[in-house]
Amino acid sequence: MQGQMGRGTESPPAVSVCLVLAKRADFLRAAQALRQGTPGFLLQARERRAEEAEPGAIRIGYTCSRKLGNAVARNRAKRRLREIARAVLPAHGRPGWDYVLVGRPGATATRDFVEMKADLVRALGRIHAGRT
Repeated sequence: MQGQMGRGTESPPAVSVCLVLAKRADFLRAAQALRQGTPGFLLQARERRAEEAEPGAIRIGYTCSRKLGNAVARNRAKRRLREIARAVLPAHGRPGWDYVLVGRPGATATRDFVEMKADLVRALGRIHAGRT
């Protein structure tokens, strides 16, 4: 069986248990909520209200501005952010929350991948500390 793009690989989608944020309003609400900075990226998070769409799902969004560089650099940074989210959010994210990972110039594309995953775990722990 062939995977995505017909390459014969069996790779899962970028974030298999999470939905991707697409509406600008969702990004703006996340930007006004909780924030936790790390050396490689900024994490914005908010708990959705019960009446909002997809109450039991984890939703994730990615933002990389032109400050990161040209389109190639921005896309590389987003690929790295998607991969750390795919690896970390199923175990450490909470259903009913929206998360936005914002790339940092000079750091998102170059920081060690293992350190970025550890940064996300730490940032999620700080965001959820004291919340049930």
